[in-house]
Amino acid sequence: MSGNRVVSIVLTVVSLLVVSAVAQDEKNELTGTIGRTFISDQGIQGATFFDPIIHSGKGTSFEIGYARRLWVNPLFAISAEVPAMFNLDEDLNAGTFQHAVVPTDYKAFFVAPSARLNLFPSTAFSPWISFGGGVAHFSQGRQLDFGGTNPGKSTTSGVAQGGFGLDVRLLRGLGVRGEVRDFWSGEPDFPLAPTGKTRQHNFYVAGGFVLRF
Repeated sequence: MSGNRVVSIVLTVVSLLVVSAVAQDEKNELTGTIGRTFISDQGIQGATFFDPIIHSGKGTSFEIGYARRLWVNPLFAISAEVPAMFNLDEDLNAGTFQHAVVPTDYKAFFVAPSARLNLFPSTAFSPWISFGGGVAHFSQGRQLDFGGTNPGKSTTSGVAQGGFGLDVRLLRGLGVRGEVRDFWSGEPDFPLAPTGKTRQHNFYVAGGFVLRF
């Protein structure tokens, strides 16, 4: 093996160790992202009126989170994270003027302590996956769509979280993130619009910033 080859290998190994040491120093992480929540339309059981489907808007949502790296090397990093996602204006539409069955809107938040696996955490581009679970809460508006008082109640349920994304390092300690998360929760309480389901997917698609320290 030539001397130049040996020097090249040594420099590569040293560079990986140095970058890994820098990554080790950045054990804490604060994130903030903003995006939209996507919820599939759902049919109403036994409905005999026009438009017997609950249509959900694409509510503007945001997420804040904290994470701490538990294990890191040049190939992967494992972190404990707590993403908290807030959808503060999820508009709804279903039924007709004579058949008001869903509230005009609701608010929702999800908190899901999770484990996250990042690949190549010491490089400029680091894809990741995340899995965990926690709690979901829905708070409904007082009025029904098309008029009337909403008989539905606020509800709290368990939530399972699964997601993936990409972190891009801009500067030491600062990066950007694109992410997709599914918060699989219980359904809001719609007593006038039974869907026959007990769970719903809340797909959060967003981008934002990552601060490591």
